[in-house]
Amino acid sequence: MSFTVLIPARYASTRLPGKPLSDIHGKPMVVRVAERARASGAERVVIATDDDRIRSAALEHGIDAVLTRSDHSTGTDRLAEAAAQLKLQDRAIVVNVQGDEPLLEPALIREVAEELRAHADASIATACRLIDDPQEAFTPNVVKVVLDRAGYALYFSRATIPWARDAFAAGREKLPLGLPLYRHYGLYAYRVGFLRHYPSLTPAPIERFEALEQLRALWHGYRIAVKITAGTPAPGVDTQEDLERVRLIYAAGKV
Repeated sequence: MSFTVLIPARYASTRLPGKPLSDIHGKPMVVRVAERARASGAERVVIATDDDRIRSAALEHGIDAVLTRSDHSTGTDRLAEAAAQLKLQDRAIVVNVQGDEPLLEPALIREVAEELRAHADASIATACRLIDDPQEAFTPNVVKVVLDRAGYALYFSRATIPWARDAFAAGREKLPLGLPLYRHYGLYAYRVGFLRHYPSLTPAPIERFEALEQLRALWHGYRIAVKITAGTPAPGVDTQEDLERVRLIYAAGKV
């Protein structure tokens, strides 16, 4: 199948300024991310950035890049502008890969693209995995997703949903057998036609309170197909400690 990977990358970062250009074993982090994306079999990989330093670094390493406006409020808005610049057709599929995930598995990128292709009535596809750790289940930083019988998202939340009323009343040391509690992965595939329309959608109240951008699509009636996968994606780079950990992994040749 044919799909494009877009990698939004901003220079500004509160905890790690200039993060996309951070060196990882001889190459900028955003270039390492693009290399992982290329390994997914994507037809094209493009970095969408608001900073010419990032664009120049990408081009120096043979990665396509486009300059976007600096005033986008969300990464999805930046993707919409990039898709327009690239003149992608409405039926084309775009996978949004974050520029701070240099350990992302290429196979997962392709799986999400294939999930969207397989669901013609969906505008977005994403992924999740079953939660089996109670600590993970009750952590607000872990986003959960509830699915319907066909595998479409009903809701995303930082809360523990579905809530096992009787089991949790007795204790929260373990999760009841069979509880369909899924951890959401922040990896998305979009149809370009949806991306074009997204900037005109009004933010949803549930989006604002949960601080989860994908709820805007559900609130406006768009369907999100969800791929259930196994394993746990490697965490992204948010801090200097995360960066050092990734550098060691690359230096050891484990990627």
